[in-house]
Formats: sequence, structure tokens, C-alpha cells
Amino acid sequence: MTREEKAIAIEDLKTQLADVNIVYLADISGLDAETTSNLRRACFKAGISLEVVKNTLLEKAMEAVDHDFGDLPSVLKGNTSIMISDTANAPAKIIKEFRKKSDKPVLKGAYINQDVYIGDNLLDSLASIKSKEELIGDIIMLLQSPVKRVIGALKNKADNSETQE
Repeated sequence: MTREEKAIAIEDLKTQLADVNIVYLADISGLDAETTSNLRRACFKAGISLEVVKNTLLEKAMEAVDHDFGDLPSVLKGNTSIMISDTANAPAKIIKEFRKKSDKPVLKGAYINQDVYIGDNLLDSLASIKSKEELIGDIIMLLQSPVKRVIGALKNKADNSETQE
């Protein structure tokens, strides 16, 4: 790779990293072609960008972006794939799903809304993070519950008063 190609690759990575708040780093080495293809397909369906990157180029791009990636560049050893998503738990769920069949992909670390998570042991915690849509749904359910009870009580009172007349 020439110096010019490296500069272009770093610039592309900087552009990707500057516009997102959710970045997962994983090791997908050792997966056979069919499993890798299935992983890419699952990522595409979930709206996740999956790309194998060179560690040094990714590290330089991380340094050049305004986000504070903390110790995340320290995990850039061996093969690294970057997963970029709009949903905080989507990459973790996909990794977890693929781990049912083998020990790969391995989560190296994640950057989620200015928080840095390092280590494969955090996979379950990251997969259980609720998405924005799930949180909104929970809030709506909480708000609807008292209203439903009030309406139900009013209906019961109305039904009881009609039967007593």
C-alpha cells in the first residue's frame, strides 16, 4: 500500500468515525468463507457497516477525530474488523448470535456514546443495552398503564351505576 493509498484510507476512516457514536472492534479471523459471508449479510440486514481494517490506519484515524476513544487503540493487535451502527446493542447481538456456533468473532472493544468498553467479557452487557426505540416503547408503556387503569375504573363505575338503576 502506497503512502497516498494509506492517506486516503485514513481519511475514509476519519470520515466514518467522525459521524458515529457506536463503534465495535472485533476479531473475525479464522472464520471460514461461508461464516464470514453470513456475518456480513447479517450485519447488512441490521444496518451495520462491517469492514476489515489495518490497525495502524485505524489508530491514526482515531487520533485525528474529535471523539475520545480512551484506551480503545490499545486493543488494535492482530486482525481487526470495525462494526459501525446506529443502534448500540445491534453489533453485540450479532456477535453473540454467531458465537453460538463457534468462538468467533471476538469482541475487542467498543465505543458507545462517549463510553469505552474493552474486552470480550462485556459482550453480554453490551447485548443487553436497550436501543432508543426500546426505551421509548418502555416509556410509552409506563405512561399508558395508569391511563388504562383510570379508564378501566371509570368504565367499571359506569357499568355498576347502570346495573343499579
